[in-house]
Amino acid sequence: LLTAHLQKLMSDKKCTAEKKAEMENVLTQLDNYGQQELADLFVNYNVKSPITGNDLSPPVSFNLMFKTSIGPGGNMPGYLRPETAQGIFLNFKRLLEFNQGKLPFAAAQIGNSFRNEISPRSGLIRVREFTMAEIEHFVDPSEKNHPKFQNVADLNILLYSSKAQVSGQSAHVMRLGDAVQQGVINNSVLGYFIGRIYLFLTKVGVSPEKLRFRQHMENEMAHYACDCWDAESKTSYGWIEIVGCADRSCYDLSCHARATKVPLIAEKPLKEPISFQNKPFEANKGAIGKAYKKDAKVVMEYLSMCDECYINEMEQLLNEKGEFTVETEGKTFKLTKDMVTVKRFQKTLHVEEIIPNVIEPSFGIGRIMYTVFEHTFHIREGDEQRTFFSFPAVVAPFKCSVLPLSQNQEFMPFVKELSEALTRNGISHKVDDSSGSIGRRYARTDEIGVAFGITIDFDTVNRTPHTATLRDRDSMRQIRAEISELPTIIRDLANGYLTWADVEAKYPQFEGQETGKKDTIEE
Repeated sequence: LLTAHLQKLMSDKKCTAEKKAEMENVLTQLDNYGQQELADLFVNYNVKSPITGNDLSPPVSFNLMFKTSIGPGGNMPGYLRPETAQGIFLNFKRLLEFNQGKLPFAAAQIGNSFRNEISPRSGLIRVREFTMAEIEHFVDPSEKNHPKFQNVADLNILLYSSKAQVSGQSAHVMRLGDAVQQGVINNSVLGYFIGRIYLFLTKVGVSPEKLRFRQHMENEMAHYACDCWDAESKTSYGWIEIVGCADRSCYDLSCHARATKVPLIAEKPLKEPISFQNKPFEANKGAIGKAYKKDAKVVMEYLSMCDECYINEMEQLLNEKGEFTVETEGKTFKLTKDMVTVKRFQKTLHVEEIIPNVIEPSFGIGRIMYTVFEHTFHIREGDEQRTFFSFPAVVAPFKCSVLPLSQNQEFMPFVKELSEALTRNGISHKVDDSSGSIGRRYARTDEIGVAFGITIDFDTVNRTPHTATLRDRDSMRQIRAEISELPTIIRDLANGYLTWADVEAKYPQFEGQETGKKDTIEE
């Protein structure tokens, strides 16, 4: 609403250059504003309801999660999951065992998530139910160096840092290795996944010229995150987020450990024993029991599960305010200095217990699909009626089509032979033996993004060894090769082992068939 209003003001010829620059700066930092700052902006720029023209109420916070009731009586509240990640955190101990107790390791999950979207719109872009694919990469917080980072360090990627956004600068291309080295990206593990996300998106059809990575600004970033970047694609709806990549620190595991009273930690053998000052909570059972009666046990169990980071934060609150509150099992408890203190004593360890940090790439499948559709849609030059999708072969639903030149029965044995060979090679294909012209059938398969086309013609029937033409969808160029070789060629093209340039360099270009229906030539 604010964006549309400011853009309307900026388009007014009476708008001064100074005022326009001010509004452009507001739009650049829109995601960085808090609730009160947004309220002030609505007042300052006199934003009204676009329907009634009335004044707007101040912005209000609301729950992004869908609430529901569980059980026959509906007495237990529940929420539809807003992300798939939490199931992985709950299974952390088992996953750690699967990896023989060693860090780093990762788990991936794909499934449906639900968000309380205010105004669903823009097709797959803003919906209340959507498919997410998430990776949780667990790593030692003291060793955030990825061994394979050098594989992506030389990638040049369009980066839009928080510093550039706040200062009104534009995004600029930067070598990934330099971004990590200069601290633009927090660590090489996060940098590695940004590089892999870039490679994945460009491989499935997102245009590199319309792809950038934008860093979250201070107010926009989750309070627990060390650093967070969004892969954004430029579409007809503007720049949209399609993948998020965040360093979530130890927040999730710490919260689940406190709620379930199960320590979610990993052990790291120490080269030499270390002594350090331990600081657990020391609870006054009498004071807590007197204050909370039957709930005292719940409070005691919660305090026994708290990690060092949380204890340090609460100790500071005790010193400053003399109290702090805890939430557990749906209840809130206020604890004062007479109920709890922080005990200090020396402890020697031979094994270090650590709460792993988590690097999380989170993929919005619907948004990626929409971006691929828009970025790969083209119109043939010189013919506005002919459109096609230039899906990379690796993601094209059909890798190739098999097209007999006509419905002549002499072609059918070769069509059957090719179809069976393609199936044996695991190549999804489409046979189109309808009565339309070969040009019309090419156009039909181009429209649905079929990457390659095999044509059986009279040269296939009349010449030995039997050959057929192979057509590339994007360039419309064709080569001729033996039928027995074609399934292997298409399989290698689809898997990225060959490029069309490699194929053209090896096989003769097709100019036109040399024999007709009545010709029989033996070689």
